[in-house]
Amino acid sequence: MPLIALGLNHRTAPVALREQVAIDAGATAPALAELAAQAGVDEAMILSTCNRTELYCNVTEGAEGAPEAWLHTHNRMTPGRLDEFLYRHTGGDAVRHVFRVATGLESMVLGEPQILGQVKDAWRAARSAHTLHAPMDRLLQNAFAVAKRVRTETRIGNGPVSVAFTAVRLVEQAFTELSEACVLLIGAGDTIELAIRHLVERGVKRLLVANRTIETAQALVNPVGGYAIALAELPRHLAEADIVISATASRDPILDASMLSDALRQRRRRPMLLMDLAVPRDIDPAAAKLPDVFLYTIDDLQQTIESGRRSRQASVREAEAIIELQVERYLAWRRATELGQPLRAYRASAEAQRDEVLAHARELLAAGHPPAEALEYLAHTLTGKLLHVPSVHLREAAEHGDQALLDAAARLFDTDGHRP
Repeated sequence: MPLIALGLNHRTAPVALREQVAIDAGATAPALAELAAQAGVDEAMILSTCNRTELYCNVTEGAEGAPEAWLHTHNRMTPGRLDEFLYRHTGGDAVRHVFRVATGLESMVLGEPQILGQVKDAWRAARSAHTLHAPMDRLLQNAFAVAKRVRTETRIGNGPVSVAFTAVRLVEQAFTELSEACVLLIGAGDTIELAIRHLVERGVKRLLVANRTIETAQALVNPVGGYAIALAELPRHLAEADIVISATASRDPILDASMLSDALRQRRRRPMLLMDLAVPRDIDPAAAKLPDVFLYTIDDLQQTIESGRRSRQASVREAEAIIELQVERYLAWRRATELGQPLRAYRASAEAQRDEVLAHARELLAAGHPPAEALEYLAHTLTGKLLHVPSVHLREAAEHGDQALLDAAARLFDTDGHRP
């Protein structure tokens, strides 16, 4: 079911046109009811301010033109009258647009905070009108969280840039040949993920990511050609690192002074730069006293953020990096939700067949048949019903040489016996 963001704003339309299509707060509820009643429109939200009027809709396949048609009809305009002024985003681009609007990246005054309140008002109005369901409600909740992060971690609204950005900038200043350095990152949260992106952009080729769950570390570092390790392997790999960036939620230090001292001996006095971005700290403060160690904490970075002056464009790039992470996560959640629908349908069918067979088994018992006979009927009949349709399709796949379906079935039913 495609997500659509359709509208016009101060960049695409003059004020004379914007005021014609603007929808007053008092008219929002009936407008939502009209929009949601259009054929194929499953969810709807309207955002209307002095600088924009936008429709956000989930529509069924083939109904992608419904929001645009409604906008013309609602404003008593000839079809196509608004075409040259409208922008239209679908799927992931629509998700990205929602996040950009909520964070102020699409505002006339970059980063202005009022837009977030206006988006929240639009969300509340759609909720009250019962035109939102789980997909779009989740989208808006994510948008609010993204806007909060951008507001607190970048200077879009005269706030600081992200910690990850500042840490990498400091690292870049300390290493003239950053691309030749080996960087060890500890943790797998957003800060580490953003740090990886910034390091790769700056040409770093050797990346290690350590995390309690190695699969999570692998998901972060494999796409950029890095290497994932478990936290227990840190002592064995620490000496390889020229730079360590740590940001975990651990209550206790991850790196103690003795572990670092051992690594320094192996490095033969080659210096190490340590960035501790965690609160509580991940790195034993005593490490700062070791020779050839340069340790920065979150407070040191905060001082750099406050004293440094970053261009507004740098803040935009930071905000966009945060947005991209959340776009990917929302789309992953939506894909998982949509892929779960066949499973729910299959489960419902299986439960219906179970109930039917169970009812007949109970009738056998009530009629005086031996329990063993009822149980045998139940087992054989239920097995036959559950396997009938898959068996028919697998037999057809074998006859037609559909190896992809056969391989998928082998994996789905674990016919190779890989699991106990």
